[in-house]
Amino acid sequence: MSSILPLLPYVQVLLAALLIVAILLQQRGASLGGAFGGDNFSAAFYTRRGPELLLFRASIVLAIALVGSVASQFVFAGM
Repeated sequence: MSSILPLLPYVQVLLAALLIVAILLQQRGASLGGAFGGDNFSAAFYTRRGPELLLFRASIVLAIALVGSVASQFVFAGM
């Protein structure tokens, strides 16, 4: 298992970059006014379909993989 330890930072950087890209590619449903308590009528609930659903699920999987790789680094390093 000690042979995996030097590779984990590279895996984490790759996963973090992919997660950032996946999040930035998602469409924004709410405007900036909604973040400050403004009324936003365009933020109604809608069903994700097609590539949007795939990107949403991919971002969840990437986030879980990133957290898992960080946790495994702590376990392998003995902290």
